[in-house]
Amino acid sequence: MSLVGNWSYPTAIRFGAGRINELPDACAKAGMKRPLLVTDKGLADLPITKAALDTIKAAGLGRGLFSDVDPNPSEVNLYAGVEAFKAGGHDGVIAFGGGSGLDLGKMVAFMSGQTRPLWDFEDIGDWWTRADPDAIAPIIAVPTTAGTGSEVGRAAIITNSVTHEKKIIFHPKVLPSVVICDPELTVGMPRFITAGTGLDAFAHCVEAYSSPHYHPMSQGIALEGMRLVIDYLPRAYADGTDIEARGQLMSAAAMGATAFQKGLGAIHALSHPVGAIFNTHHGTTNAVCMPAVLAFNAPAIKDRFDRAAGFLGIAGGFEGFQAFVQQFNDSFSIPRKLGELGVTRDKIDALVQGAIKDPSCGGNPIELTEENLRTLFEQVI
Repeated sequence: MSLVGNWSYPTAIRFGAGRINELPDACAKAGMKRPLLVTDKGLADLPITKAALDTIKAAGLGRGLFSDVDPNPSEVNLYAGVEAFKAGGHDGVIAFGGGSGLDLGKMVAFMSGQTRPLWDFEDIGDWWTRADPDAIAPIIAVPTTAGTGSEVGRAAIITNSVTHEKKIIFHPKVLPSVVICDPELTVGMPRFITAGTGLDAFAHCVEAYSSPHYHPMSQGIALEGMRLVIDYLPRAYADGTDIEARGQLMSAAAMGATAFQKGLGAIHALSHPVGAIFNTHHGTTNAVCMPAVLAFNAPAIKDRFDRAAGFLGIAGGFEGFQAFVQQFNDSFSIPRKLGELGVTRDKIDALVQGAIKDPSCGGNPIELTEENLRTLFEQVI
């Protein structure tokens, strides 16, 4: 099968190996003449980033770069990025990287022309209507990992550096106008990042599939996304140069983020405050939390996973799926407890309060109360 395609769902996606070379044409389509490439500190000096910058410079689009982006980006990073955007006279953003670079890049474009503070646009009710849509700069997204799917998302997660809470900022025009998914950009990922990001995509699909909201299109996408991760993550983990496996995981990442428009749940409600307070890797944190959340949600999701297990090639229905998830984690050396990632029990109160405020709570198939969130944290730490 040739893994090349031009898709228009949920936005214009150019998918295939080597398509990073189309970056100048994507800039033209998005109306950019002086883009700012936003990425994280770890990617800034890598060959894939330098090659992308060389490509846009050769096309006469300058060589703008902002890379002061933390693994869990904050408003401090954002305001520095907006300042760089304005100082450089840029007219658009190339969001380049994993979840941190993609989210921060989208927010630089979003906030570049706004007059209200960032937290006024948190994903609460219709707060997104407070933004001036004409002041949002165009965005191109180029993922270099296969996990978050932020390249096809209408929101970004930014950590409040004062309260240590992760906040979701939403606006329809934050959805990038052009996405370049080139699996060759993911070849250099270390094995633990390959595993963590792949399991992030898996968590997105599992939670979207578990969500009680009615959205059958999302349900189908989530199911196929789970299958792709199950089939191809072991291959990519074993051989990082397996382009077919890398490409299928990049598809699964975009599918997970598209599917979770249906909703997320307790996995993310737990992992967001953990990441904000302890700066853990998001996908790995999701993976650690998943077995406990599956057990908690069992009364509400058993029937649907009884059906899904057969499609996924897993015997034993929901119970078989539960056992598989733990074995899958173990095969990638994922810790069984968050304590192994540096999470400590003395912060449980803060973690519970952060989880209560997280919008992901609303997508869980069983109501998340303060009491059962505390119980879940005690189980996973």
